[in-house]
Amino acid sequence: MTAPGGSCEADALEILHVDMDCFYAAVEVLDDPSLKGRPVIVGGIGPRGVVASCSYEARASGVRSAMPMAEARRRCPSAVFIAWRHGRYGEVSAELHEVFRSFTPVIEPIALDEAFLDVSGSHRLFGASEEIAWGIRRNVRETLGLDCSVGVARSKLIAKLASKEAKPRASATAPVPGRGVVVVRPEDEIRFLHPRPIRELWGVGPKTAERLGRYGVKTIAELAALDRDTLERLVGKAVGSHLHALSLARDERRVEPNAKLKSVGNEETFPTDRHDHANLHPEVVRLADSVGARLRAAGLAGRTVNLKLRFADFRTITRSQSLRSPLLSSLEIARIAGALLEAVDVGRGVRLLGVSVSSLEPVSTSGARQLSLLSADELSASGDAGRSEVARASEARVVARAEVEAAVDAIRVRYGRGALGPAVTFDGPAPRLDGPAPRRDSAAAGGRRNR
Repeated sequence: MTAPGGSCEADALEILHVDMDCFYAAVEVLDDPSLKGRPVIVGGIGPRGVVASCSYEARASGVRSAMPMAEARRRCPSAVFIAWRHGRYGEVSAELHEVFRSFTPVIEPIALDEAFLDVSGSHRLFGASEEIAWGIRRNVRETLGLDCSVGVARSKLIAKLASKEAKPRASATAPVPGRGVVVVRPEDEIRFLHPRPIRELWGVGPKTAERLGRYGVKTIAELAALDRDTLERLVGKAVGSHLHALSLARDERRVEPNAKLKSVGNEETFPTDRHDHANLHPEVVRLADSVGARLRAAGLAGRTVNLKLRFADFRTITRSQSLRSPLLSSLEIARIAGALLEAVDVGRGVRLLGVSVSSLEPVSTSGARQLSLLSADELSASGDAGRSEVARASEARVVARAEVEAAVDAIRVRYGRGALGPAVTFDGPAPRLDGPAPRRDSAAAGGRRNR
């Protein structure tokens, strides 16, 4: 590992991992400078919301991402609680990626606030990888007014861990500044990697960590001490082989700038459980409306509609239906998701509902279409003589519906995404494709997440 000003081999240390510091909370402070130096917590601010991001001042009280908001309030009652704004963070993320593109075109986004960069083709213009890392950090600060941490290594695994090492630390008095950039040379990888807990490896979740812990494996060094066959017997062949390689700092994955989006979805946690289909169907329509709009905006269509339900006892189930032809219509997404919902007993109480579309492909090549608004039974019931006329009428309705959805999208672009909503949800808020506007109270409903 090197300090600022050191040199590194351009042909070996070509992967950077850039991670924004407390991104959502930092954007809120950027937009409202009066929050600077105060504990700021961003997320779903209802009773069932979770923390999406928090400032280092809040972390000093033990608050962390993914913590239930109720627990965050207990730990840090003096904090400023803000409902997250996905649209605003997306705007800042787009500006962030412009900074990245000024150094390299080979960028693999991981989330709004982090990405891998391959800088192997950038050395002649910008110098060694460490110099590029400091240049990115400097440009992000000058352009966005935000801070980031950068890890530099020859692999994704080590670069990501290095960026974590570069971050500031919370303390009881004031945040402790981080190193900003951490470079891990090939000869230092094992020394850097092995003292870390196994949970820091990709593929080690709570259950895998618990299983390995029963055999005394807590650190990556202890994991590396196991032979591959033993590890595969403990956690399975595929996972065992993967973890064995990572524990020895072997990670051959490259930066993939064209990694495909796997799904588009929205989910919502309700402030109180919903126990009947009548109360859930408007939410299905609301979520499907948002998903369809996001698909159309991205020029994507999908072949699989997915429904996710989490019950009062936290048991989670998913249901899905795959189609022969891809679709991007909010109406059809709602119809299919609604049918999936009808087949589920919701009497025990639903605390979270999600709708998503997967098996995505570009509209330009997918032949995506609006599905017929008439069923096959309705078409056949018209008889041979009237079938062509009914089919033409159905096609006209499909075209009209497509035009309506396109018009709704255009209105939302001009007047805001909350300007229009499905009629079935008229007694509630219009669907929000970003997060709700900033609120600093505890009266809002449960958190809403877009992904």
